[in-house]
Amino acid sequence: MYAPALMAFLHHASAFTLVAALAVEVALFKPPLSLTQAQRLLRVDMLFGASAGVLLAVGLLRVAYFEKGPAYYWHDVFFLIKLGAFIAAALISIYPTITFLSWNRDLKGGTAPQLTAERTRRVRMCLMLELSAIVVILLCAALMARGFGYLG
Repeated sequence: MYAPALMAFLHHASAFTLVAALAVEVALFKPPLSLTQAQRLLRVDMLFGASAGVLLAVGLLRVAYFEKGPAYYWHDVFFLIKLGAFIAAALISIYPTITFLSWNRDLKGGTAPQLTAERTRRVRMCLMLELSAIVVILLCAALMARGFGYLG
């Protein structure tokens, strides 16, 4: 009885956490980075990854068990676009995460990471592409909620 509502809450809470973490990453990633900025970026990126994992797991559970069922969702164009945008954002997020994790040795030694202009540009582009994917996801969610896109 309460399970679908709890799953919806967890889905939305993890989605808002993911968006907030990404916004913080965008705000913090302003090279040259201080030691504190770099440490915070690493922690926020871990939160971003954890919330993405929860979001995906809960979303798939909702599709399979708590909402209209997989047969419905696999025939909804906007669900498929939404899922594709999520996967694209997840793949794009690998580059910033690898960049942030590469700083571990410097951070443990008390040194702020040094970034090339090219690496800075690439990380910034990835963050902006992730934000763009979130806009696509939000649009698809709104369209799905109003019954658009179902082809079954």
